[in-house]
Amino acid sequence: MELRQRALQVLCITDPEQKSAQSLDMYARAAQFSIDRQLTLMTPVGAALPGHPEKPVLMKHTEVGRRSPATPQGRAVLLHAIAHIEFNAINLALDAVWRFAGMPEQFYLDWLRVAGEEARHFRLLRDHLRTMGHDYGDFPAHQGLWTMCEKTSSDIVARMALVPRTLEARGLDATPLIQNKLRQIGTADALAAVDILDIILREEIGHVAIGNHWYQWLCARDGLDPLPHFAELTRIYEAPRPKPPLNKAARLAAGFSEEELLWLNH
Repeated sequence: MELRQRALQVLCITDPEQKSAQSLDMYARAAQFSIDRQLTLMTPVGAALPGHPEKPVLMKHTEVGRRSPATPQGRAVLLHAIAHIEFNAINLALDAVWRFAGMPEQFYLDWLRVAGEEARHFRLLRDHLRTMGHDYGDFPAHQGLWTMCEKTSSDIVARMALVPRTLEARGLDATPLIQNKLRQIGTADALAAVDILDIILREEIGHVAIGNHWYQWLCARDGLDPLPHFAELTRIYEAPRPKPPLNKAARLAAGFSEEELLWLNH
């Protein structure tokens, strides 16, 4: 089976359980796929991208309410929001695999790895939500990540700049702050969530590093200066700036330079 065609098929799946299971299966069987780097694929007629379930109800990010994680309901809302980010991240990785032709084979294998690991993150969070008496889809969510995915659908350089190393990199900064709040709460479910977030943070560093690697590779290929071009893409696509404090250690590990971190802090 050809990898990029299969990624598009899985991206169209609407059921979260099936999509995450199929993403994990693809990752486990990576060596069995052929990769047609020049294949030009079209969205199946009548299929919406990405495939997503009827629930959660999708709202603008400004309309999604926040609740204190000090209450069980508030913690469920928080973990549901993170689970939705991970579900979206499966879609983002699958989209990178099928959409962009002409890249080296390692590009497609890297994003297949991301899809598999994001699927595992989603399932860890969903299983934990179920132990708390909730499930994915119980609360509203927003599509901020996918919106940027759509905006950068015709520009692979912008996609690598503004999805993994901008929007997903925000998770590197936010996760330790969330973990600190959950540790202070100290309940069994909160501490179990801290452990799950440890796994996610460790692997998300690798995902952002993949985005950084391919952004740098594309800039070298196209004769672009990475930092000024990133600033220009941020302006053109109205990408959000990171909220301080930055997780400097995680960002350095993910391939950001000291120079870029200084720029991001301004």
